[in-house]
Amino acid sequence: MHILVTTDTLSGVWTYTRELATGLVSQGIRVTLVSFGEIPLPQETAWMDRLHGLHYIPTAFRLDWMQEGEQDLKDSRAYLAALVKELKPDVLHLNQMCYGDLPVDIPRVVFAHGDLISWSKCVHGYEPKESRWSRWYQDAISTGLSKASVVVAPTVWMLDSIRTSYLCPEYDTVIYSGRNPIFFNPYVSKDESVLAVGRLWDAGKQVSLLTQHKHPVPVCIVDSDAPAHAIGVPIRADVKLSLGEVRVSLKGPQTEAQLRLLYSRASIYAATARYEPLGMATLEAAFSRCAIVANDIPPFREMWDDTAIYFNANDATSLAVAIRKLSEQRGLCQALGNRAFQRAKECFTAQRMLDDYLRLYRDLISQRVSTAA
Repeated sequence: MHILVTTDTLSGVWTYTRELATGLVSQGIRVTLVSFGEIPLPQETAWMDRLHGLHYIPTAFRLDWMQEGEQDLKDSRAYLAALVKELKPDVLHLNQMCYGDLPVDIPRVVFAHGDLISWSKCVHGYEPKESRWSRWYQDAISTGLSKASVVVAPTVWMLDSIRTSYLCPEYDTVIYSGRNPIFFNPYVSKDESVLAVGRLWDAGKQVSLLTQHKHPVPVCIVDSDAPAHAIGVPIRADVKLSLGEVRVSLKGPQTEAQLRLLYSRASIYAATARYEPLGMATLEAAFSRCAIVANDIPPFREMWDDTAIYFNANDATSLAVAIRKLSEQRGLCQALGNRAFQRAKECFTAQRMLDDYLRLYRDLISQRVSTAA
């Protein structure tokens, strides 16, 4: 089997793609990976070095959600179509919805991991302002979704959002994203501390909620949702913010090893996002046995059910109350960490995600063979 996968280097889908591609190659499947956005640095692609069944093709085509993306879409579509004609893969796995209508005669799996309209609704409470570009964007996404062989979403909530914002795909399903537990350490003694991951200026992640009240335990915010990469000197970007009585440690981009250590030592992970289709950081915290304090939004409820404690949606005061409760009730904090860990192992491993995709790919290939016979 040969799968051509597209991805981008500017979002959490890069981590998701890493898990998918690694799993596919480990099963003896050929993978051609095409990335859009920025050309990654060599350190960012080092994980590919040991994957001998992977052929990686980086490109700098701009993404559909960028204001300049419209200019590149025609060229990137032509490039992908030519690549498919040359390589003849069995399935396309497209992590950009706009390519679902690519004019090729092979199954096209479109992964709907996020979009501008659902983001705007969650973050601002309304759709993007009407403009020529916003109409182009919505048309491009709708057309891609309508022509896909199957649309996959990472949560039921995201699939419902796609149906509401664009259209109801003819064929769709939910495959939860997964991580490999080997990357995390759930067995280290915990500090009494809170960890959050996200840029302070990002209204979707809204980690700034943690800076609005005093907390009884130290709070650390990693100001990036993408790992940095080891360089010749240690990365040190620690800043102590003091906002009245609120003290927060702000760290810049961390390497994977540094992130793993931060996750392993934190007793509480604050999942503050108001828009979180993929939820990778929270999943990483769960695999590290952190107790999860989550914003009360549908995607978190869907994924974590009763294994997390929830604060009132987007409410900094309620978040502070939840953190105080867990700091005072250590038994509850430990129990929630254990429950989140067990749920992650049962529902959100990379292996489970891979198995679901392999079944989907094989079904699509069988249907194509049956139709051609």
